[in-house]
Amino acid sequence: MKLILLLLFPCSLLAQNFTPEEITRWQQQAKQVTIIRDKWGIPHIYGKTDADCVFGLLYAQCEDDFKRVEANYIDILGRSAEINGEKSLYNDLYTRLLIDSAGAIKDYKSSPDWLKNLLQAFADGINYYLYKNPTVKPALLTRFEPWFHLMWTDGSISAIQSGGLTIDELKKFYTSDSTSTVLTKKTEDEVATGSNGFALAPARTASGNAILYINPHVTFYFRPEVHVISEEGLNAYGAVTWGQMFVYQGFNEHCGWMHTSSYSDVADLYALKIIQRGVKTFYQYEQGQAPVKKRAVMLSYKAGDSIKTTTINTWYTHHGPVMGSRNDQWISVRANNRSLRALIQSWQRTKANGFTAFKKSMELLSNASNNTVFADDSGHIAYWHGNFIPRRDSTIDWSQPVDGSKRTTSWRGSHSLEQTIHLYNPASGFIQNCNSTPFTAAGSSSPKKEKYPAYMAPDAENFRGITAARLLEKAKKFTIDSMIATGYNTTLAVFEELIPALIAGYEKDLSKTDSIYIKLAEPISVLKKWDLKANVTSIATTLAIEWIQKLQPLINLVRVNGKEVDFVTRVHEYAATASAAELAGTLLSVVNELNGKYGTWKTSWGTINRYQRLTGKLQETYDDSKPSLPVGMAASTWGCLPSYVSRYNNGSLKRYGYNGNSFVCAVEFGKKIKAKSLLAGGESGNPTSKHFNDQAEMYTKGIFKEVMFYKEDVMKNMERKYHPGE
Repeated sequence: MKLILLLLFPCSLLAQNFTPEEITRWQQQAKQVTIIRDKWGIPHIYGKTDADCVFGLLYAQCEDDFKRVEANYIDILGRSAEINGEKSLYNDLYTRLLIDSAGAIKDYKSSPDWLKNLLQAFADGINYYLYKNPTVKPALLTRFEPWFHLMWTDGSISAIQSGGLTIDELKKFYTSDSTSTVLTKKTEDEVATGSNGFALAPARTASGNAILYINPHVTFYFRPEVHVISEEGLNAYGAVTWGQMFVYQGFNEHCGWMHTSSYSDVADLYALKIIQRGVKTFYQYEQGQAPVKKRAVMLSYKAGDSIKTTTINTWYTHHGPVMGSRNDQWISVRANNRSLRALIQSWQRTKANGFTAFKKSMELLSNASNNTVFADDSGHIAYWHGNFIPRRDSTIDWSQPVDGSKRTTSWRGSHSLEQTIHLYNPASGFIQNCNSTPFTAAGSSSPKKEKYPAYMAPDAENFRGITAARLLEKAKKFTIDSMIATGYNTTLAVFEELIPALIAGYEKDLSKTDSIYIKLAEPISVLKKWDLKANVTSIATTLAIEWIQKLQPLINLVRVNGKEVDFVTRVHEYAATASAAELAGTLLSVVNELNGKYGTWKTSWGTINRYQRLTGKLQETYDDSKPSLPVGMAASTWGCLPSYVSRYNNGSLKRYGYNGNSFVCAVEFGKKIKAKSLLAGGESGNPTSKHFNDQAEMYTKGIFKEVMFYKEDVMKNMERKYHPGE
């Protein structure tokens, strides 16, 4: 009998967590919500109130992929070690120090009633799903609380800013490791946070309406496609980050917004001189000494079949948490990774009815991780580079740790919206941002660098930005389809100087009797004829990408006048200075490897660059023996606008994509919305669902589906209509 009870216990556990009063409330709210799934499985959620829509949205998200909803909150709550074991302890500590749950709880209690209603509906939608689906076993979170959402107040994949301080440094500091490691983030390492946002003014389009192109680059399946419509004026369509209640990148009937990850300096490191007096610890500040405060952080972690706890005594200064040590000085981090105003801003922009209202939401100045590209039905286009930007002494180099003992290094409030880098209806008629410098965002109408402090835009140019600016500068009579075609331009601008340098060195500096010269004659001929565009049938693409990946460590060593420079500059300098023997010798090693792997170096890019989705797990597995699709796109690192980052896995012969284009959408804002969209794979994370891979082949070929924005179109293409819980 005991055994039977133990087996039944997990299924009844969730129901025991919920009270009869809660269940009754959920059932009543569910009656006010209608979910209509269209033929692609996209949920269109209709509710009487905004809160009803939030309730239905979270329920629908859980239906599609509860494990991703839960995983995001396990991570943002700093509880991943309870799943992954002791190896994740310092990941959790990093999150706990930078995002304070006590602050989130306090913000929830002080929230305006309208926001409290939304936050309650957020938690209720997830909890009702768990109540109605007792066979779904959460990895950790058996109940969601309304304040959870205030731990994650924007939808960015790079929502936590640390000023460049790493988890490795944090661990070394709090484990008393005397070894100092300083890691510097390189532009080419940022492939997981890239995105493209384009906007065209009416003068540039065939219809005379503004067009917006939404093209985030994230880890696959990071966001589903949704539509929420309430009788209180909400009508937002787009991508929502799993577990969040607002459309992160999308549009309503009047305007649209696209976010790219911003590298504006919004988090700073403060170097501290520490003074020990007995058992008390102080740091030098101005002419005196200030106490370093101690705070105990209790962390739990999985050990076998049990959960253990450990307590880490952490340190705080008035700048923020102490998170590392460099050059014998403690490093304190100041950041603004979550706030009540940020969540309000995230919600309010989805209901904006045009430029004026959207700009007003931007004036909350609380978005700390995004740039924003905008367009509306009055023909306005706009761009904001960052949003929350602390005001600081512009004579100081904020890219490095600053002197924490001086009052002059303190933040001085925030820059106003008009003081930040922005563009409103540029004369050039276009806007582009590809995680690149804002100073080329609109051609000749771009902002002027000298007008702004350096900390506002440390972003360098990149190869995507170069290509996008060229293409949009020429944009005339654009339609949604030609915008999509531009967004799918696969030119790999990184090779514009490297390939000519290779060919010139091969032809001028190598002896025609040299074995390298003879063996590379045909590969060089292939590269010489290449148009620099990646595609499925291209042998040159395979040669070039495998080649540059071998050259990359050498390119990364390039300095100009002894100083680090951006990736574009490093490639330029390397192409100008690399020896013919190095360039050609590296290509020969690629040819030999391809011959060894595939029997011939004449292997097309689509043969090895593949899309495969087998399991729906958080960490997908790949198998050469199972079906996959050829992909002609390449990584954004090399300049490909439709990013597709792939790699070999565990000795596989094929490269499988895991990051890049995810939800992509082109929108035209006329009297009626016209839009086309595409998802990586499909809406559902369940391998048994027909919507698990129903967009996969379209995704690999850039074939977009029509967005069903109006209810008559939704009803014509309805697959299922139901209330949550049915």
